[in-house]
Amino acid sequence: MPDTGEPGQGFAAELREATRSDHGDNEGSSYMAALFDGRLGREEYAALVAQLHPVYVLLEQAADRMAGDPVAAPFLLDGLRRREALEADLAFLYGPGWRDGLGGLPATRRYCERLRQVCFDWPGGFVAHHYTRYLGDLSGGQYIGLQARRILGLAAGEDGVRFYRFPAKPKSYKDRYRALLDAAPWDAAERARIIAEVKRAYALNAAVTADLGRDLRIEPAA
Repeated sequence: MPDTGEPGQGFAAELREATRSDHGDNEGSSYMAALFDGRLGREEYAALVAQLHPVYVLLEQAADRMAGDPVAAPFLLDGLRRREALEADLAFLYGPGWRDGLGGLPATRRYCERLRQVCFDWPGGFVAHHYTRYLGDLSGGQYIGLQARRILGLAAGEDGVRFYRFPAKPKSYKDRYRALLDAAPWDAAERARIIAEVKRAYALNAAVTADLGRDLRIEPAA
């Protein structure tokens, strides 16, 4: 889901505007349409959580690598990491042996391969993917969490939907993150590279939900 902040100045606004048209590819998939319409059950929701796990494992491994980088490190805001919450949700959804039954779809494997290529030695590439995932989780992801709670009959923050619960208000993270984007010392060429990588990240994410729709044989809404 997109970052849908208020218009502003600086690179954060430029990035948001430049990638606005890329948001709809994911939202229009049969899987996401079924999620938003309340047509999914526990099993189908769990399949999404399973595909997210390897993405966040890699992204947070890259975060550890980037922790000493003067440009990337400020973006590692306390409370953003999602791996621990994802694993609690997977244990709830699949049971204690959840690791044994997970398998990545082809689109998930391609997504992970791109993370390996650009997130461990290119600060701008790391921020591009970090931004796409975490700002999405803090924005439209909050609505996905609400739908997941309805599917599972859970309250916010319980196992099964911990992924969507942050220790502080989403707006506070988003405001800080946008300020960091505006302050980062990237020239015009590097900003263009980052915008292109964010577009690629949106496309990779959309491919995962498209694969989920096909794998689960979810029909488009009538």
